[in-house]
Amino acid sequence: MPRRTDRKHGVLLLDTREHTPEHERAVHRKLAEHLAALLHTEVVASPTDEEKDLYYLPTATLIDPRRYGQLGIRSTEDFFGGLVAHPYMATKAISHPLPAGAQYPNGWTDEFARQAGTALLKGYTVFSIADARAAATLLLRDGPLRLKPVRATAGRGQKVITSAAELEPELSQLDNDELALWGLVLEENLTDVETFSVGQVQVAGIVSSYYGVQHCTLDHQGESVYGGSDLVVVRGDYERLLQLELDQPLRLAITQAQAYEQAAIASFPGFLASRRNYDVARGLTAAGHVRSGVLEQSWRIGGASSAELLALRAFADDPALQRVRASTHEVFGDAVLPGDATLFYQGDDLEVGRICKYARIRDYDHP
Repeated sequence: MPRRTDRKHGVLLLDTREHTPEHERAVHRKLAEHLAALLHTEVVASPTDEEKDLYYLPTATLIDPRRYGQLGIRSTEDFFGGLVAHPYMATKAISHPLPAGAQYPNGWTDEFARQAGTALLKGYTVFSIADARAAATLLLRDGPLRLKPVRATAGRGQKVITSAAELEPELSQLDNDELALWGLVLEENLTDVETFSVGQVQVAGIVSSYYGVQHCTLDHQGESVYGGSDLVVVRGDYERLLQLELDQPLRLAITQAQAYEQAAIASFPGFLASRRNYDVARGLTAAGHVRSGVLEQSWRIGGASSAELLALRAFADDPALQRVRASTHEVFGDAVLPGDATLFYQGDDLEVGRICKYARIRDYDHP
């Protein structure tokens, strides 16, 4: 039987990344506090007793179930995030098949792409320079492609490529060892894009699911990056979402996220995720056709996590509550906070400059 979440003796932040910017560390500490409140425990700085049953907040998708099983992470009740068996499974590399005859890393399976099927956009994942050229040749026949580093976040590092000549300078900057381990995505480029967020979180026995839209903002370098999400969150699973009155593009996005997730569950042995978020893009192909597909998964702390946890706390506080609106906001420069804002970070970060991050939770009928 699964262990009861109320037995957790603390929430421990588990930073598995090589580097975490200060503004992100501050947000993670705040998220840990909200998780501790949900679990009726406290945030701990370090494990003081190997026998204690802790709840973990990883900064990235965990890789290697055996390794983290030794810490006590064996089910979705033990952590907020995701756990996979191989590095590529933690990134957007899973969102496309390989080109024919391409090289692949340990643990690669074509089964995911087969099962996800029409939930995916047209594109390829590659693990070598030669295969990147081959994939580009195939995609450029139909129009521009988007080159996507698989470990970049918030839309950073992506390039639109219109010819083989444009591709070469980008390929020359790649590290072969990094490429062989993590991969690179080449994907059809869509225009007039709307990006939906679809997700599900479960903490302390409460499951909530949501849909929403993402917003972009300009950082201090003038680059368009993630600026926040507006979510509608329901108590329960994806089927509760589909019971709402939804327009066809949004309903399709939810069903595509479901198909993507089910393909992962079926294809990746040892896969666990208590935090699941999917970016689903809808836009126009070079030929002018409407296309919708899942861009990537986030089985880790994400930009929407502050809103997710505020919604979970609202559901925990009011058992009769079934639906809320929640939002996250990332503002570069000075920001005036609304009266109902929960602040997660505001300050001058050494890497990104002055930034403010906050979230809001509102009754569904009061936008």
